[in-house]
Amino acid sequence: MDAEIPLEELAGYEEYRDRVAGTNISAQTLLATDYLNHFNEIVMLLDMLPDMPDMVDECKLWAPKSYTDHFTDSTFSDKQLAVEAYDRVPSKYRRPFEATIAQLNTLITEGVLRLEAEIAGGAEPDHLRESCRVLARAAQLLMDCASAIIHGSDRAMAQAEIDGLLGR
Repeated sequence: MDAEIPLEELAGYEEYRDRVAGTNISAQTLLATDYLNHFNEIVMLLDMLPDMPDMVDECKLWAPKSYTDHFTDSTFSDKQLAVEAYDRVPSKYRRPFEATIAQLNTLITEGVLRLEAEIAGGAEPDHLRESCRVLARAAQLLMDCASAIIHGSDRAMAQAEIDGLLGR
């Protein structure tokens, strides 16, 4: 039993901790790392972009997707359980997780638009490569933070930390 979980969240949390046992859903947080695959896709595209700038159109097709939408649309074996358990994720994990995902979504969508403008403006290959590297690195660090939350951390990155990664 976790003393930091509010009493009003405890019953649903404990029920779903038992239900997720033996699955790829964390029994501590009721979250699954499979959600991060949605972000892995765009990071892989960003890594290829300097060598294939025309892939910017494919990058622009990427769009934020909620946790529950990701699992509803996925082939994840316990997708229905992941969707149901999400409503029982304790707020001590859910708040920093959702804040991190919001930061990640904003970072990627704004970053892809900046990269598109750089490509359209005829950016030098080295400049484009560095811009892609910085964006992919910042996204990966936020994904690492989200993964840590999924595995039991309750800390999101501060905006100042993200701005520092981007050299703002």
